[in-house]
Amino acid sequence: MVVKRYTFSVSATEKPLSGISADVIVTENSPSPVIKRRIPEWLTVKVPRSKDIGRVEDLVRGNRLVTVCEEARCPNLGECWSKGTATFMVMGDTCTRSCRFCAVKTGRGLPLDSDEPRRVGEAAASLRLKHVVVTSVNRDELYDGGASHFASVIEHLRRECPNTTVEVLTPDFRGRKFAIEIVCRARPDVFNHNTETVPRLYRTVRPQAKYARSIDFLRTIKEIEPSIYTKSGIMLGLGETEEEVIQVFNDWKDAGVDAVTLGQYLKPGKGYLDVVEYLHPTRFERYKEIAEEMGFLYVASAPFVRSSYNAIDFSDKYLRNDGEDRATTNRPALPGLRRLELPLAVQ
Repeated sequence: MVVKRYTFSVSATEKPLSGISADVIVTENSPSPVIKRRIPEWLTVKVPRSKDIGRVEDLVRGNRLVTVCEEARCPNLGECWSKGTATFMVMGDTCTRSCRFCAVKTGRGLPLDSDEPRRVGEAAASLRLKHVVVTSVNRDELYDGGASHFASVIEHLRRECPNTTVEVLTPDFRGRKFAIEIVCRARPDVFNHNTETVPRLYRTVRPQAKYARSIDFLRTIKEIEPSIYTKSGIMLGLGETEEEVIQVFNDWKDAGVDAVTLGQYLKPGKGYLDVVEYLHPTRFERYKEIAEEMGFLYVASAPFVRSSYNAIDFSDKYLRNDGEDRATTNRPALPGLRRLELPLAVQ
């Protein structure tokens, strides 16, 4: 039984409850205060439903396909679909890893559907998508982690809709270079691999992944095919410091990353990692300014930003622009000389 309840607000500069209201609850069984964080007002905006959503939903379901946009209940779904972009999740809905921020179920996936790449290509063509993002769960039980399946999807997209730009958001393939080469040979326009969080938090947030492996993964893409744009992102609000975030920026820059995304971590349900901090939108603006000053080609940084958020904006600016600008200042970045301590897995 609740004995006392106090409500208070803190300023946007204080931690750990940055700019949000909270209840302090004291119970008979637990005399120590229990802090219940409230969702801040900038994260409770209702997103209008686009008229395009129903058409996309019908076609996706008719082709037995899955979009991350729907599975993750993305707040940007209507905005992205109305702009002619969608994110397809291939290779099933069961992940071999158990990251504590992700609501995807864990287990051994079903055998790959060899017809899925064709259906993705035909769906993208029917929807007249301008930009397609292809992602997947981790499939560590597969020798190549699913890299060949990604390559097949890219090939079908090229065949069915040659004017559509293609972005892949892949797992780390356990650091196997040959798997990265398979995807690179299929020539996606953008190769995205998320870093997710700062290195100090990896054991808590991504216990089956390694920070240095992800950074080397991004570097290896550029070493294999320098003409491919690379992209990565992290979630904020898990307890990271500004210094740690900037260090990730430095590691990305040294790995030759071109585009970066930063968004607010939101707990998907009971049993997942708690939100340590709700960052005020001005904090995201500050990170955007820092990243842009460091020279990244594209930076998306706001509470609702996700990996594929407005991916078509980068496509329109850098992939569809064949003028003089792209030939000079907008070329994909090259990696630096420094490599982190953990190399890719031995082949």
